[in-house]
Amino acid sequence: MRKGKYYITTAIAYTSGKPHIGNSYEIVLADSIARYKRKEGYDVFFQTGTDEHGQKIELKAEEAGITPKEFVDDVAGTIRGLWDLMDTSYDKFIRTTDPDHEKQVQKIFKRLYNQGDIYKGAYEGLYCTPCESFWTESQLVDGKCPDCGREVKPAKEEAYFFKMSKYADRLIEHINTHPEFIQPVSRRNEMMNNFLLPGLQDLCVSRTSFKWGIPVDFDDRHVVYVWLDALTNYITGIGYDCDGNSTEQYKKYWPADLHLIGKDIIRFHTIYWPIFLMALGEPLPKQIFGHPWLLQGDGKMSKSKGNVIYADDLANFFGVDAVRYFVLHEMPFENDGVISWELLVERLNSDLANTLGNLVNRTISMSNKYFDGVVSDMGVISEVDEDLKTAVCSAADRVHDKMENLRVADAMTEIFNLFRRCNKYIDETQPWVLAKEESDRERLSTVLYNLVEGIVIGASLLEPFMPKTAERVAEQLCTSLRGFDSLKEFGKYPSGNKVTEKPEILFARLDVKEVVEKADAMFAERKAAAESKVDEKDAETKQAADENKGETGQEEGIDIEAKPEIEYGDFDKLQFQVGEIIACEAVKKSKKLLCSQVKIGNQVKQILSGIKQYYSPEEMVGKRVMVLVNLKPATMAGIVSEGMLLCAEDADGNLSLVSPEKEMPSGAVIC
Repeated sequence: MRKGKYYITTAIAYTSGKPHIGNSYEIVLADSIARYKRKEGYDVFFQTGTDEHGQKIELKAEEAGITPKEFVDDVAGTIRGLWDLMDTSYDKFIRTTDPDHEKQVQKIFKRLYNQGDIYKGAYEGLYCTPCESFWTESQLVDGKCPDCGREVKPAKEEAYFFKMSKYADRLIEHINTHPEFIQPVSRRNEMMNNFLLPGLQDLCVSRTSFKWGIPVDFDDRHVVYVWLDALTNYITGIGYDCDGNSTEQYKKYWPADLHLIGKDIIRFHTIYWPIFLMALGEPLPKQIFGHPWLLQGDGKMSKSKGNVIYADDLANFFGVDAVRYFVLHEMPFENDGVISWELLVERLNSDLANTLGNLVNRTISMSNKYFDGVVSDMGVISEVDEDLKTAVCSAADRVHDKMENLRVADAMTEIFNLFRRCNKYIDETQPWVLAKEESDRERLSTVLYNLVEGIVIGASLLEPFMPKTAERVAEQLCTSLRGFDSLKEFGKYPSGNKVTEKPEILFARLDVKEVVEKADAMFAERKAAAESKVDEKDAETKQAADENKGETGQEEGIDIEAKPEIEYGDFDKLQFQVGEIIACEAVKKSKKLLCSQVKIGNQVKQILSGIKQYYSPEEMVGKRVMVLVNLKPATMAGIVSEGMLLCAEDADGNLSLVSPEKEMPSGAVIC
């Protein structure tokens, strides 16, 4: 029975490189929701894709010696391959280089310009050259760039701007009258208190400093800046037409029921995107959910170390459904989750191999041993049977309640609680004891029937989350998975049906030591490859340094303007400590900012640094760095920064993080 439409989207992946397992989590999460809604009877449309424009792509393509289009074609293919590997059931994979998308973005830009929402102006203010960013006086920190802490100079650059403040009051009213619009609640409060209520500044929507973007068709010096390009994929992908000739598909599915995104881009989706839609006269999406991050447990994920975890790595070790189970089950609703090889093995052995796999194997084996595989309900019941039936038949409602609130991890827990209840039922009924007495034969048959029925109901609930595993369970029980509308009634498994003769091991137990050793060997190979690239760069750097040496053969030093002398008391006010970077993400809107989670002793601080062009997020993770800990928190690009990472800068403005010469523990005092 159809319940209506359900349109779900993920954020489109940026094509700067292969996404790690934390990025892959989002597509698996969205897929589980889409599959669940389909089983509930909804007409689901699930869209994902890639974001392919911007200066970073232009620079990476130049470094690779290929065109930007060739670069993004390759990366987009890699991303789509990963999504397919993870068994995701998307209906549309959009690319922002698709001609129909680019055409609509140009039309949208021109319409907004013609109706006065976009105007031509200029960035005018204090400019940080390394960060390529303009700042107002009030945004500076101690008179310096809030991103990198360096000097700023007056400058001006032509750009087009969107009048955000024109729609701010309407958006505030919408959020207040639609409490479900932004989830979780903590994200909604952050957007209201930190951005909307203090007042919105006009948003830059074009750039002239690079060319790899969608041209503004009436002003070819400009390209459309990232957010107006990327965000509109949610409507262009289903047939929106700015001239009023949108497709029937668009009319059917818009507004979106759910935009599923990472918490780091919540502001762009809950403020910029709704305002763009208001300006176009289109309905707003029903809900935007900002999910947490999946972090590396040991805090040492780095491309230079070769130990970045990718979805295909994990699938090769554990299988696709095991990876799906882990990323879905281990992610809390609001807080960041943790991934490690050890935890993966533990979950596979305990939950998948033991709780589920062993349950299915034992049930089929006992059915074959005692009844040649024939499963019959003989109606010999006891009180423990009724308790099992109640637990099994109420599971669907419990799972539904969790999924209605997007608590996917909790929904999976409910399903595995069902399997645990079936395992407990085996202990309670002791089929091996019943098998000893001929008079208990009908009771034994009933017990095994109840187990099979419980497993079928559990597997049917599991299908959206672990589709291949659910199908394998049903195949071994020689039956089909059921729709959700038939899971509240116990006894639908055909009495007298026969299970498979040879049960298949669903998940083999693994030895954690062997897995870690194999992972280390894989990482060592990658590290060697990374070091080879570093050696090539070092050779180039050495050659450049040799060219900079004077007649004496000494490398020329750098002289800078001296600052006024200070007293020791001034220095003593500053608290410097060693920090370990345990996670790092690029700030998508910023060309220069990285957002690092830095462990300092037993606390973790979030610190923004304008070093994106010198370090990738993967290279940052695992580094021990010098941190100014007691710097007053500041908000940059909508994100709070709670300290400063110390860097060295050469005459050309190149940056290098300052690290302890010897291994020092996180939290060590720098004095």
